Amino acid sequence: MTFTTLGYAFLGGLLPAFIWLYFLLQEDARHPEPKRMIFYAFIAGMIAVPLAIPLEQYAQTQFAGLSKFISWALIEEVLKYAMAAAFIFWRPAVDEAPDYVVYMITVALGFAAAENMLFLLNPIASGSVASSIFTGDVRFIGSTLLHVFASAAIGFALAFSDESHPAVRTVAAASGLILAITLHTTFNELIITQGGSTTLTAIFLVWTSAVIFFAAFEVLKFFQYHNFPAKPYPQL
Repeated sequence: MTFTTLGYAFLGGLLPAFIWLYFLLQEDARHPEPKRMIFYAFIAGMIAVPLAIPLEQYAQTQFAGLSKFISWALIEEVLKYAMAAAFIFWRPAVDEAPDYVVYMITVALGFAAAENMLFLLNPIASGSVASSIFTGDVRFIGSTLLHVFASAAIGFALAFSDESHPAVRTVAAASGLILAITLHTTFNELIITQGGSTTLTAIFLVWTSAVIFFAAFEVLKFFQYHNFPAKPYPQL
């Protein structure tokens, strides 16, 4: 494995994630988060990948079929949530309900970036330019967004229950996590088990989730900001 191969894989993983991150952050551009917090969340998501790999390898030896896909989705979604909870959610910058969604999708994009790097290593190392481009394109419009909208389900659950009793918030977080795992499992089942014949169905699932995401985020922003002044936070 040469440094050139690693460099191309690094850029191929980061650039799509950065494009989606820039685009998605525009949804809350009037109430931006501190740049350093976005950076922390992105790196936290990347760190989750090396933690997920051995757990998923172990799950692969213990489960088969649908159970394996559920275990993989559970590992990845729990780790993304855990990283956000451990490094981000307790900080003063998280002072508005939409912030939970913003940071969950940022963690998810960090995870997707690191994961995409790993998927690109073999095609690039083998010199298959076409395969590398195809892999990058499919993950750009499919897998990367899957991570975003699956994790966004957890963010929305926390956001809409922001001022609720702790017990309600716990139930909401668990429900968001279950929804994220379900969406993630369904996508993996369509892509991996069914193969190319259901790729369009999987992409349709992701983009349907995108429509729901943007609609839900508009509703969330309306309830958060309508008739209430924004809470400014110092930008770095």
